[in-house]
Amino acid sequence: MMKLERLIAERETIVIAEFPVPTKDLLQRYEKLYTGAISDVLREFCLMDQALPGYLQPLRPERTVAGIAFTVKSAPNTKVTGELTFRTQMLDEIGEDTFVVWDTSGDMDSTAWGGVMTATAVGKGIRGAAIDGGIRDTNQILEKDFPIFYKYRSPNGSLGRCLITHYQLPVKFGTVMVRPGDVVIGDIDGVIVVPRRVAMDVLLRAEEITRNEKQIFQWVADGDSVQEITKKGGYF
Repeated sequence: MMKLERLIAERETIVIAEFPVPTKDLLQRYEKLYTGAISDVLREFCLMDQALPGYLQPLRPERTVAGIAFTVKSAPNTKVTGELTFRTQMLDEIGEDTFVVWDTSGDMDSTAWGGVMTATAVGKGIRGAAIDGGIRDTNQILEKDFPIFYKYRSPNGSLGRCLITHYQLPVKFGTVMVRPGDVVIGDIDGVIVVPRRVAMDVLLRAEEITRNEKQIFQWVADGDSVQEITKKGGYF
């Protein structure tokens, strides 16, 4: 008999450990950083594949947003029965300070997110969303000033075209395994996922790097040479 216990644990186990600081404080501190610095820190942790695909477009490129991953999985499907009920159940369970991460299984014909979803998200205190698929009602999303990262725009809704299959289980978005409870940060350069177990350590190191970079920029402004900056511990 095939033994799959370890694989099931790896693929489906969700551990929501408490952060050592309040969640809102942690997210606000992440929002003062930028994804490049966070990616550099994740490299130090040997986590090289934490950025969501580069084709994602920020609807609000001037915004930096951080939230706690709430995962959604859908797939192209013509079935309609039960979809609205299941979507309503999902929306009821999405909490404050979340960042929706939505895997559409490669759907290119419909949209997962629109104006009503945005109004609902803002009312619930959801901080942002990354959709590996389409959005619509773009003007309505812009009016709500909601940060969203998406693959394409289309007028087509999802009902009768794409079906939500499950949520709050690990999903694979590009090369990234995203688990509920991870920290997700998005800015003009893209979206990056920090595993929850290292979120505090990554934050502290990224804050240190940001402080160091301010010093390096000052050395550059002072006219120091590349060699002088490197000798003082700078980098480029």
